[in-house]
Amino acid sequence: MKKVFIIGGMGAGKSMATQALAEQGLPSIDLDEVGHEVLTRDYVKADLVEAFGDGILDETGEVNRPALAAKAFVDEVHTSLLNSITMPRIEETFADRVDELEKSGSEAVVIEYSAFRNKDVSLAAKADCIIAVLAPLDVRIARAVAAGWDEDDVRRRIARQITDAERIDAADVVFHNDSTPDELKRQVVEWWNGFKGEN
Repeated sequence: MKKVFIIGGMGAGKSMATQALAEQGLPSIDLDEVGHEVLTRDYVKADLVEAFGDGILDETGEVNRPALAAKAFVDEVHTSLLNSITMPRIEETFADRVDELEKSGSEAVVIEYSAFRNKDVSLAAKADCIIAVLAPLDVRIARAVAAGWDEDDVRRRIARQITDAERIDAADVVFHNDSTPDELKRQVVEWWNGFKGEN
């Protein structure tokens, strides 16, 4: 089963590219959603509270992600601590889902990977193809704000992500999403039709 990873900065259009392939019948895994699911597990919450304090929980006992982010992303030490707690669980869940899809006979799976940093030490190490979706910074910020994000928060998150140059270096295919959603989808579907014909 082919593993196609889609990477890109906040507001670049990863989800749109994923949707284009999903509309071609490919199953998809959003690693952000896997990460959110992991945070609902009691043993993960217990580890996070031990590391960051019970102020990261809301009144129902669930993880308040903005509160966790405020403590986990203050510096590299705290970010590494967060990753040491969550990443092994995310990796395990991801592997289980890929295994299920492989057993079901899927020809490929699309993985949306917001937190991608490099292809050597990451979930994308065994990727058959890495697609980078890029867009100008001002366009990305405008899209994220239009979707309801606070602009200062968007800029902080983008600043913590890798650069487009690093994404280009890691990618097998690059799409520049500076036109319309339909145009990006058209390009992605055209690529997929060629890729599956070659593999």
